[in-house]
Amino acid sequence: MSERILVGAGAGYSGDRLDASIAVVGNLCASGERAAIIFETLGERTLALAQLRRKQNPRLGYEPKLKELLTPVLKECVDSGVTVLGNFGAANPIAASDVIAEVGIEVGVRPRIGIITGDDMLSPEGLEVLRACCDNLPDSKLLASANVYLGAEPIVEALNEGAQVVVTGRVADPSLTLGPVIHAFGWSFQDWPRLGRATMAGHLLECGAQVTGGYFADPGFKDVPGPERIGYPIAEIDRDGNFFIGKATGGGLVNRRTVTEQLLYELHDPAEYLTPDVIADISNAELTELPGDRVHVDGVTGRPRSQTLKVTVCYDGGWLGEGEISYYGPNALARARLAGEIVKRRSPRSLRIRCDVIGVLSVLADDSGRAWDSVSNPPGQDLRLRLAFAGPDRNLVERGLAEVEALYCAGPAAGGGIRVALRPRISAISCFVPRSAICPKVEIRESRSC
Repeated sequence: MSERILVGAGAGYSGDRLDASIAVVGNLCASGERAAIIFETLGERTLALAQLRRKQNPRLGYEPKLKELLTPVLKECVDSGVTVLGNFGAANPIAASDVIAEVGIEVGVRPRIGIITGDDMLSPEGLEVLRACCDNLPDSKLLASANVYLGAEPIVEALNEGAQVVVTGRVADPSLTLGPVIHAFGWSFQDWPRLGRATMAGHLLECGAQVTGGYFADPGFKDVPGPERIGYPIAEIDRDGNFFIGKATGGGLVNRRTVTEQLLYELHDPAEYLTPDVIADISNAELTELPGDRVHVDGVTGRPRSQTLKVTVCYDGGWLGEGEISYYGPNALARARLAGEIVKRRSPRSLRIRCDVIGVLSVLADDSGRAWDSVSNPPGQDLRLRLAFAGPDRNLVERGLAEVEALYCAGPAAGGGIRVALRPRISAISCFVPRSAICPKVEIRESRSC
């Protein structure tokens, strides 16, 4: 049995580059080693929207770009023994498996598909568990989704049963990597130090090009070569869970700084990174930069996992309206501020309204308006005013947007380029449920004949 496994990332979120996986798979296949590729395409809001699509059409609810993601690489993966894993099943892993089988027919392979379900808690039984554990659970009529973060165990079960492609709904992002590693080396599910190390390898892979220079790039300060053709990450993980992070052929870079940034991404406590599989600890991590865009990560360990699992509940948050208008020239900021005040005074008082000036104050502003009140004149005079309206009543939000449109002629002077948009708003809360209340299911499907 091989002493290491290679795991590459083909996507870091829904909407990632569709061609990113081609170079990754090419590198994995050329290595001749045991290998897997993960597609991480889920976010909390992504899953909620997928659930809404499934309610409208029971045949939908999976990653909309699933066919485009897999068509270029599925045949090469199956023929070369590279395992494909993805949470691209979203709200409907079973329907996603049908799409994967159809792609297989088109490209001339018959993959054995493992389907993992059991994360969806909108069933009567699931809602009963949530009501007992979540004090502020909204009315069930308002719920868009309620999904528990599963771990690697059902993935390992599917791989043990011969799955060549594993499609899941909501599993923890690092578990996509941990599953094939446990399967490759036969680790115990209580081997906490090894599980902790491989989990952090998965954490570095889960956001795709973030660790290979994508989100790192800052021209003149942190230059990244060839960002338009950036190579996505590949982890080399050995039998003890020790690992190197590298990348596929192409642009980008992997160095101590890129790995440090992604290692700390979303970690509240470096000594206690909670996942369904293990509590990982990177407080003593050491990074060694090597030639050829490789970094060795050492000093990571793990401790026994929690007896609870996280659930994210998404629900109807009413409506969100956004309106924008540009102001240019001398005194542009004063005119933009006056426009915002006019709209706020004329809009329904029950709405939550936020004003931002893009290019002056938007990313770091706040809903309370304190930052808006203190904004000062910028060095430039080409400004974009943004007004956002939130409320449960669509008609009231539309009235707020109408006040933005009225700025064309009702002033202030020299405003233009108005755009307005209205969409449903998704709100979210999280809670914890007993691990014993969750029962993942694994189904193996043989593809139809080509």
